[in-house]
Amino acid sequence: MSQSADSLRGQRKRETSRALTEAARRLTAEHGFAGFTVEELCTEVGVSRRTFFNYFESKENAVFGFAAIDPRQEALEEDFVARAGDLLDDFIELTIARFDLFNPLDDAPAMFAIIEQEPRLIKAAFEQIAKNERRDMALIVRRTGGGAGAELRAEVLVHSVGALVRLSMDQLLHHHSTDSFSDLVSRRLEVARTVYAPSQKAD
Repeated sequence: MSQSADSLRGQRKRETSRALTEAARRLTAEHGFAGFTVEELCTEVGVSRRTFFNYFESKENAVFGFAAIDPRQEALEEDFVARAGDLLDDFIELTIARFDLFNPLDDAPAMFAIIEQEPRLIKAAFEQIAKNERRDMALIVRRTGGGAGAELRAEVLVHSVGALVRLSMDQLLHHHSTDSFSDLVSRRLEVARTVYAPSQKAD
């Protein structure tokens, strides 16, 4: 398959995924999360139940827009695993690249509205976040080759960077920062380096 044909196929898949999420959110707003079935959602978009589960693991994931892994994301992650530079810097670069690819800020207002209407969906959101964190830990272990302490190191790295991401997102969403996500994360990373650096005590 040519690159252009593959790109067009990928675009169509992203459009279908987006249509399912938009319909799921509209149906949730109109009927409540329990007020429609996956089959009814599929009818709205004109796809089969089988197609739906090629895109989303659950109705909850469709509402949140947590689609199956995008090939573009997989390519970014495989590039990260193959690199040999500074692990933290490369992981930050991967984090920023994924943000640029999906830009969760675009979906934030809709996500907040859905959670306000259906608080029980918070559990599903946290479960997906935890799943993403486990995926990132596995990527880091693959890259470092495992060994003693590899999983603990990956856990600390993923959660440390996650804290920087949450702080940066807060600045964008609630404090309306005009800085880019990349600048916000990078600035906080530099501060974190100084916090974790060995203290310089006078003799």
